[in-house]
Amino acid sequence: MKRIAVYCGSATPADERYMALARRVGDTLARRGIGVVYGGGMRGLMGAVAQAALDAGGEVIGVIPEALARAEIANADCTDLRVVTGMHQRKQAFTDLSDGFLTLPGGVGTMDELWEAVSWAQLGYHAKPVGLLNAFGFFDHLLAFNRHMVASGFIRPSHAGIILAEADLDLLLARMAAHEPHVPIFAMTAAEL
Repeated sequence: MKRIAVYCGSATPADERYMALARRVGDTLARRGIGVVYGGGMRGLMGAVAQAALDAGGEVIGVIPEALARAEIANADCTDLRVVTGMHQRKQAFTDLSDGFLTLPGGVGTMDELWEAVSWAQLGYHAKPVGLLNAFGFFDHLLAFNRHMVASGFIRPSHAGIILAEADLDLLLARMAAHEPHVPIFAMTAAEL
């Protein structure tokens, strides 16, 4: 993987572990020669990932909507800062520019990005790995809900493994690098649906 889209919060939680985690992710990716594609902001976990990657000499591509860039939260230190018209264009750029997706703790926007990456993988708009760093058990309930959707028949068994979740960054990156695409809905027959 040459570039990974990193989805994470723009907030700075009181619990310092989250910021330390974001810095470790940015540093690790840069030291492995993996570029970071992210939301283009300079605050919260987003800013910490980007700054750590930049400090380690890594490539950082920020993709930020015009409205947020005008609010002066765009990170001008990115090696490449792209200002797009809106959120749809932002998420399309994440998909176009990256070889996979890595989700860290975050809020509503982070969940939107994660679920779109999962949905697009399920359909067949991309065949890239979707990683979820479940640090500190942050995503335990989300993963339980995903298993519930599988058990209830709303996610096909062949798509149950789209989300690659690990608590350990190195293990997650290894699983993402070894990712083998599943059969997407677009390639299924009517009988398989």
